[in-house]
Amino acid sequence: MASFVPTSAETLEDQRLYTQARLSTVACLGCGAEVGVKKNSEHHTSIQWSTAAREQCPELSGRPSDPSGRGLQQGCGRLVASIEAAVRDGAVPVGAEDGY
Repeated sequence: MASFVPTSAETLEDQRLYTQARLSTVACLGCGAEVGVKKNSEHHTSIQWSTAAREQCPELSGRPSDPSGRGLQQGCGRLVASIEAAVRDGAVPVGAEDGY
């Protein structure tokens, strides 16, 4: 159960900006699973996996989910390579804007 559920418009907008703003869609060059990606810096990458993408990824689909329900897991090497290629091609911008 969530310990904090935002209700004010400002807090909801901050939550949306932090979790969804500037996400670029990247398809894995191995399996085609599509994820949302944001790179705030060269060393920081946020990846938003959907249930469908996790099920489509052969590297992740066989792994059990984190018992906490947060979905934390080791990444997929093929997806990392796909994200790096998308960054090189300019499809994924690098750098935070307005703190996001």
